[in-house]
Amino acid sequence: MKEIWIYSETREGRINSVTYELLTRALDLKSKINDSVIAALLIGHDVPREDKEELIKRGADKVYYVDDPLLKDFVVEPFSKVLKELIEKFKPEIVIAAATTQGRTLMPYTAVRLHTGLTADCTGLDVDEEGNLLQTRPAIGGNIMATIKTQTRPQMCTVRPHSTRPAPADDTRNGEIIDVFVKLSPEDMPARKIGRINDESQEVAIQDAKVVVSGGRGIGKPENFKLVYRLAELLGGAVGASRDVVDRGWIGYPHQVGLSGKTVTPDVYIALGISGAIQHLAGMQTSRTIISINKDPDAQIFKVSDLGIVGDLHEVVPLLIEKLEAMKDEIQ
Repeated sequence: MKEIWIYSETREGRINSVTYELLTRALDLKSKINDSVIAALLIGHDVPREDKEELIKRGADKVYYVDDPLLKDFVVEPFSKVLKELIEKFKPEIVIAAATTQGRTLMPYTAVRLHTGLTADCTGLDVDEEGNLLQTRPAIGGNIMATIKTQTRPQMCTVRPHSTRPAPADDTRNGEIIDVFVKLSPEDMPARKIGRINDESQEVAIQDAKVVVSGGRGIGKPENFKLVYRLAELLGGAVGASRDVVDRGWIGYPHQVGLSGKTVTPDVYIALGISGAIQHLAGMQTSRTIISINKDPDAQIFKVSDLGIVGDLHEVVPLLIEKLEAMKDEIQ
């Protein structure tokens, strides 16, 4: 059986929800590759049983679990040793991880040790008639989409988080949880975690928000971002931005949406004064509903919008805020 592996990322001992997005990708590939199964690779320490079972409910046919106190926190060297040894032992056909900090660190480090190829930041995965993995990602600054084949095995790639919906849980699915032993020693830990600094610029990270309100150069000046913040606050959402305004220093990098920033898939994405460069579209076009306000009727953003408003955002947004504030007062 050909095994399709997904790396089950954990944070503070629990599985990160981005793992379930990878299972969506794996399920699609499994439907196109004969005699294939999905295996979730789980590396950590004292991961709850229900988390392992959740992987099976979401699409994994088997879970390879490596448990060791040295694996409690992510450090690339011991994690890479585990991944390399398991790949050499079980010989998967495909290995997929999310293009998060962990995935972007672990996968290239391991690919070099295995002397195999790696395609980073994929937005699309498919297979050809021969069962080879087709890995699609933006190239040349996002101006084209390149489809890449890996000649070596395993075929390894990272996928941009929030570029697809998580696989739904199915309580009727059955699978196998396999404990695998990998010998580790303190010498495998050249670094240790001493702490974590969280982004406190907003309560909800843009990747996790149900509503994202983003501002672009059409905002005019940094002081006008108060409109973006107020609208996001009234909608219970997070604030995003285009790369242009981040480069100008109008707002911090954690708010950047696009190829060089975050990929978001909120229920509602509101673009204010954003023209719609392909680099920005790549980071938000999978949002469930896209609403755009721009005074240029030919702005590219309108091509992916469900609702487009051609007008001056400095006239439209204050009216929208006024209506929302009135509604809020009525409810209270």
